[in-house]
Amino acid sequence: MSKSRRQFLTHAPLALLGAAVASYGQTQNSSELPPGAPPAFGTAPPVGPEVSPATFGQAEKLVEVELTSDELAQAAGNWRSAMAPLYELRVGPHKVALEPTLAPAAVWDPVLPGEKDGPSSNEFIRSKFDPRPLPANDEDIAFATVSQLSLWIQLRQLTSERLTQIYLARLEKFNPTLRCVITLTRDLALQQATQADQEIAAGKYRGPLHGIPWGAKDLLDTAAIPTTYGAEPFRNRIPDKNAVVVQRLNDAGAVLVAKLSLGALALNDIWFGGQTMNPWLLEEGSSGSSAGPGAATAAGLVGFAIGSETGGSIVSPSMRCGVTGLRPTFGRVARTGAMTLCWSLDKLGPMARCVEDTVLVLNTISGPDPGDVSSVPSKLDFNANASVQGLRVGYFPAWMKQAPATDVDRAALEAVKQVGMVPVEVSIPDWPYDSLDLILFAEGSAAFEELTLSGKLNQLKMQVPDAWPNTFRQSRFLSAVDFVQTGRFRRKVALEMERVFSQVDLLLVPSLRDEMLTITNFTGQPSLTLRAGFVEVSEARSDWAPDPAHPLPKFSPPRRVPHGVTLIGRLFEEGTLCEAGLALERTFNVASQRPPGF
Repeated sequence: MSKSRRQFLTHAPLALLGAAVASYGQTQNSSELPPGAPPAFGTAPPVGPEVSPATFGQAEKLVEVELTSDELAQAAGNWRSAMAPLYELRVGPHKVALEPTLAPAAVWDPVLPGEKDGPSSNEFIRSKFDPRPLPANDEDIAFATVSQLSLWIQLRQLTSERLTQIYLARLEKFNPTLRCVITLTRDLALQQATQADQEIAAGKYRGPLHGIPWGAKDLLDTAAIPTTYGAEPFRNRIPDKNAVVVQRLNDAGAVLVAKLSLGALALNDIWFGGQTMNPWLLEEGSSGSSAGPGAATAAGLVGFAIGSETGGSIVSPSMRCGVTGLRPTFGRVARTGAMTLCWSLDKLGPMARCVEDTVLVLNTISGPDPGDVSSVPSKLDFNANASVQGLRVGYFPAWMKQAPATDVDRAALEAVKQVGMVPVEVSIPDWPYDSLDLILFAEGSAAFEELTLSGKLNQLKMQVPDAWPNTFRQSRFLSAVDFVQTGRFRRKVALEMERVFSQVDLLLVPSLRDEMLTITNFTGQPSLTLRAGFVEVSEARSDWAPDPAHPLPKFSPPRRVPHGVTLIGRLFEEGTLCEAGLALERTFNVASQRPPGF
C-alpha cells in the first residue's frame, strides 16, 4: 500500500476497523471452540495495512535489531492479527480519550527500598540580620532580595503596592528588549498588593512572601488568565483554576505580576513571541526552558519566579542569567495544574537572586496534592545560621579539568575547603547516560500525542531537527521494549547514585556537565545552581544545535558574563543543600552584581 501504517491507522474508515474488531469478538466467542479453550494471541481478524518481510526489514533499522529471513516472514505473516489490533485504543471503533490530567499507571519513586527519604522534622530558620535602610531609588529596591524586601514590608517601611508598581513599570520598560513576558497581570497584581497592604496594616502578616511580587513560568495555570505553554496552538488557552503552586503562593500573600516566557512546550528559549534574551548579553538567548523566569529575575523585574525542569530547564537559564535556581527533589512540589511534558521527570522550583530566597519559596510551595500522583509528603530542615563544617562534598576530578568546567568551577572547589567542608573524590561508571532520554522522548510524545497526530505541531515557530515537532514524530517509532529496558537502566543508575551518596553529603559539579544533568533529573536528586563568578565569552551561546546558515554572534573583545556552579543533594535534603550553598554564596560574594543597563 502507498500509505504508511500511521497514515492508514489515522485515516482508514472506522467502519472497516469496526467490522474487523466486531469479527474479532465473534471469533473469541465462537461455539466452534471446545469448551474451556482459552483465547490465544494472534487470532484476531486482520486489520491495518498489508505488511511484508520487506516492511520489517526496513523497520528493524529504526530499532537496531536484526532478524533472519524466516523470522521476518513469520513476523509479517501475523502482524495484522497479532499486533495491529493493539492500536484500537487510538484508532479503532472503541477509541478511548485520555484526558490531559491522566497520569500513566507506572509512577517513578526516587526513594529506593531501604533508602532514607529526607529529614524527620521540619525546621526553618532565617538569617539573622537587620534590614538596611530603604534605598532612595526604585532600581535598588527592585534588585533587593526577597529576604530584604520581606523585612521592609513586614516593618511597613515599604508597601506591597509601591513594590508592585516598581516591578510593573520595569516589566513594561524592559520586556521589549528581553521578550520575557507573555501576559502582564497588572489588574490582578494591584488587587493582590492592595489586599496585602490592608492585611499587614491590620496585623495579619502571612509570612516572608506576603506582598512580594513574583512571576510564573507560563505553564502554570492561572484562573481566568491565559496559560499558553509558549506555544502557538495554546496561545488562547484560559484555565478556570489555579495550579496548586499558584494557589499556595496566593495563600502566602504573594503578588503575581506576570506570566513569564518559556520555550514552546518547555524546550529552549524561543516561544511564539520570539526569543527571550539574556540580560547580561543581549545578543544571546537566556537559555530555557525557564527562559522568562531567568531573564526577569536577573534583570530585577520580579522578586522571584517559579520555573520548571525536566532535563535542565532551571539549571541552564540560572547558569546563563546569573540567578539562583533550586530544582527540588522529584515529588516534593505538586505539579497539579502545570503543563505535563514528562510525568516521571517534571519538577517545579524557585528562581531568585540568592540562595535563601529560593528556600523561602520552596518552604511555601512544598507538599503533595491528590491531582499529582507522584507528589509526596516531605519535610524541610533549613537553618541559615548552621555550620557546614565537615560536610563531605563529592567532586569528579576529571570533570574539573575538562570543558564545560572553567576556572570559576575550580575556584569553587577551593571555596569548599575555605568554608570548612571536605572535598571527596568520587566516580561513576562510564555508562551511556544519554540513553535515558528515550523515556523523556516517549513520555513527551505521549503527552502531546494529539498535537502530533493532528498536525498542529506544525504551528510551532521552531521546526529544526532538534525541536519538539521532529522529536515527537520520531518518537512514535521508539520501541516499547526499549522503553521498559531504559526504565530498568534508570533504576540501575539510581542505585549507583545511592552508592555515591553513601560516601558524601552533596556533590559539586560543573552546571552543564551533561552526564550529571541527565542522571540527577532521572534519579530525582535536588540541585542548587548559584552564581560563583564571571567568565569571558567570545561567541554567543545557544541551546540549539549549530546551524551553519545562521552563525552565532562573535565578540572581540570577549564579553564578561556570570558563571554558576551546581550542588547536588540527597533526596529531600534541600535544607543541607541550601545551607552549603549559602556558605559558598557568602564566600563567592558576587550575587549582588547586576547586569549593565538594568
